[in-house]
Amino acid sequence: MKCDGVLFDLDGTLWDATQAITESWRLALEGQSDIRALPTLEQMKGVMGMTAEDLTLTLFPYLPLDRRMELFDRCCEVENDHLRRQGGVLYPGLTDLLGRLPVPAAIVSNCNREYINCFLEAHQLGEYFADWECIGRTGLQKWENILLVAGRNGLRSPVYVGDTVLDQEAAQKAGVPFIHAAYGFGQVPGVPAIKTSMQLLELLEF
Repeated sequence: MKCDGVLFDLDGTLWDATQAITESWRLALEGQSDIRALPTLEQMKGVMGMTAEDLTLTLFPYLPLDRRMELFDRCCEVENDHLRRQGGVLYPGLTDLLGRLPVPAAIVSNCNREYINCFLEAHQLGEYFADWECIGRTGLQKWENILLVAGRNGLRSPVYVGDTVLDQEAAQKAGVPFIHAAYGFGQVPGVPAIKTSMQLLELLEF
């Protein structure tokens, strides 16, 4: 697969931060009288990659949208502080992969505006990424952010690497080839896939 840039999803592709996120959300939601049950680790894994509206609807379907978004903002504030200090779990081989990529790398994720910075700062990976974008900063859907990042970095044939069907659909809408990070959270049959980060180099031609 020939490419001049690699765009990555974040959760389930570059790191697994679900344990830290679950801890921070439980701290943020504790004592909120309208929360029937604090989210579990498995529940948080199930909503990774969703937009804020869909994520909160899945976790708190009994609450109105404005309240869900109020809680989401509260959780993100605690989450970002937590992740900056603690970080998440990088997938094996990630730093080696990023160091060997001969083309620009970027991140496109459905997350709050500070989340990607938390990832970069906690693990000191900023030097490896030429750009990043998210729905929390632009208000755009993932496929639109893929096009935005590709355009402003002059990429004519990028690929998008992600772990869920939502990632595949975003890449398809953007007209960008998709590679499934099969070690992540989702299953995406019938597409090129990698079982480890370093396998990405075997699929790409530069």
